[in-house]
Amino acid sequence: MTGNLFRVLFIVVMIAVIVSVDILYLRHHFATRLIVNIGIVAVFVTVYFIFFKKS
Repeated sequence: MTGNLFRVLFIVVMIAVIVSVDILYLRHHFATRLIVNIGIVAVFVTVYFIFFKKS
């Protein structure tokens, strides 16, 4: 049960980071915004697999 809660919280934090970076810094730069969003997702996926994924 707590594992699912952490996953949902992790996804919510990732979405909040992406939206806030888009709104605050990259509002009018489509290509840059796309690249940065992919980078943010890649970082979150890496952190997930390193710290939260249990075999």
